[in-house]
Amino acid sequence: MASIQKPAFRRGGFTFKQFFVGHDKCAMKVGTDGVLLGTWAPVYNRKRCLDIGCGSGLIALMIAQRTKEETIIDAVELDALAAMQAVDNAQQSPWSSRITVYQRDIHDFVRQHVQQNELRNIDLQYDLIVSNPPYFEPANACRNEARNQARYTESLTHQGLLACVQALITPTGLFCLVLPYNIGEQFEKMASGLGWFTHFRVNVRDRQGKPLHRLLLGLSLQERDTQVSELTIRSSDGSYSDEFRQLVTDFYLYY
Repeated sequence: MASIQKPAFRRGGFTFKQFFVGHDKCAMKVGTDGVLLGTWAPVYNRKRCLDIGCGSGLIALMIAQRTKEETIIDAVELDALAAMQAVDNAQQSPWSSRITVYQRDIHDFVRQHVQQNELRNIDLQYDLIVSNPPYFEPANACRNEARNQARYTESLTHQGLLACVQALITPTGLFCLVLPYNIGEQFEKMASGLGWFTHFRVNVRDRQGKPLHRLLLGLSLQERDTQVSELTIRSSDGSYSDEFRQLVTDFYLYY
């Protein structure tokens, strides 16, 4: 069997099977967390999708590849340089007509979205919202403000994120995110207390035999039984597991 490799590295970014993601202007680079969320988030029959804190636009691009031509993807990014790079990445992709990037604070985006819907007497909510959000509590500052925004919850708390999602999502919509395992458990508990229900939960470990280190969650405001599964990214010898290979086969390049 041919081995599966990470996306091919190019100066300033990565090449996937159908698109290139530049990330040299972004505080947070292309990583496994974004790839996991982009490949896993349930997209069947979704018409309007939103990526909150899109960074380079990686997840938005992955969702565009996995959805039909009529699916619209919006992406919001606070950092101006990252948003500019996400625009460039989207424009150079096969799905440039379906992806719109907004350089805006998500709270401002919510206010404007709600106002526009009220003025037009329409209800253009999202049936899928995804986010690879900040997850550290404010602590020692990073070396630049953009990295602070990407890593710490000072500009977007988890409770604030849920409030924004609730204002934007359809009654039957799904909110998917990826977090470190322990923080994800805390997030899930907090969301439950605010009226959210876990539809999907994937416990992720980086290597066979190691502790769980990431959590993929699919939340909804509608009550339903939780589907729980587990994903191991690498076997004990460090090679990608069969389950991870299957997840990323439409994106990662083969050699």
